[in-house]
Amino acid sequence: MPVKENICAGVVIPAAGSGLRMGLPEPKQFVLLKGIPVLVHSVQCFLDEKNLHTIVLALPAERVETTRLLFDSFFAANQLDRLVFVAGGKTRQDSVQAGMAALPPETEVVLVHDGARPFVSPDIIQRCLEEALSSGAAIAAIQVRDTIKKADRSGVIIKTVDRSDLWQAQTPQAARLDLLKKAYAVAREEGFNGTDEASLLENAGYAVSIVQGNEYNIKITRQDDLKIGERLLEESDFMKIGHGFDAHRFGLGRQLILGGVTISFDLGLEGHSDADVLTHALIDALLGAMGEGDIGHHFPDNDPQYKNISSLKLLEQVINKMKSLKLSICNADITVICQRPKLAPFITEMKDTIAAACSVTPDSINIKATTTEMMGFTGRGEGIAVHAVVLLQGNKPSFPETP
Repeated sequence: MPVKENICAGVVIPAAGSGLRMGLPEPKQFVLLKGIPVLVHSVQCFLDEKNLHTIVLALPAERVETTRLLFDSFFAANQLDRLVFVAGGKTRQDSVQAGMAALPPETEVVLVHDGARPFVSPDIIQRCLEEALSSGAAIAAIQVRDTIKKADRSGVIIKTVDRSDLWQAQTPQAARLDLLKKAYAVAREEGFNGTDEASLLENAGYAVSIVQGNEYNIKITRQDDLKIGERLLEESDFMKIGHGFDAHRFGLGRQLILGGVTISFDLGLEGHSDADVLTHALIDALLGAMGEGDIGHHFPDNDPQYKNISSLKLLEQVINKMKSLKLSICNADITVICQRPKLAPFITEMKDTIAAACSVTPDSINIKATTTEMMGFTGRGEGIAVHAVVLLQGNKPSFPETP
């Protein structure tokens, strides 16, 4: 059955574990996978699903605020609005309960997904949601393919297990929220500890249906899994290059602002906004790389809402657009053409300001200034021109849909 448009569904991502089996100082959900934390990849899988109104992350208590700040670097403002960060518990059950408590009261269906399972496909998410709406509860799973042996504690095989009815559980695991809450209540009363949501639903007497998962929906548990994950991401990496140019003439009675930094000078730059020509060129480069036109199209100079606005606010909107397209800045190279004033004392501050606005580290931003040896309009001191080149990186996994 197709999911109805007005369904209110949420996601709980338990990510409070220590991940000791990885043998790394960081919990596995925060380990970098191609430069991005595993947990960020996992959350991204759900942000494109319009029916999922709220995504709750149950985290180690000491990491709630730092994770919130970390996610600012990877997601647009409208995406962050859908995320809720809560402290998890000692066990998965504790964390999922904390997550369910943070869901809006109108939530009908909840999907629970491992924080270290970063490659779930949209069709699996959709099928789990549809099946939970239809039958009450469902999990993604794949049929066991290998021969299964049962052995004693010394490692001697006792027998070969019939695998025809065996399935390997994955996530998401979906259920109507009222059913899952009842299953958790029964588990509390009985002191039952399950390994996943399906086991709690089974224990409470509820039927759970299987939705076909796939082999790509791996869980990062060991260091070898990171290598597999990196290979999967490498297959779908792409780059986009953008170039931007802008020029503004000098004028009286204006502040000179470059890269968000106010520079002491007897002249400023003329323009509808604050005329930050450096930031404008960078915006144009970013829009060019995204295939989204130019700065004049998005922020017309006859629109009163942009009168004297800080260009950093315009840049923030463009960066949010970039994040929503699952793109990130690899590096930006910006050349300021200016006969005067001398800009060398301000370069570091401009780099830091632009880097912060772009949610990258300063080493991803290069700003340099040059003159034209007194040739042309910049050489005559009539204005400033800026060229900017950016390289954006994206990743669009294209895993085959499950049959």
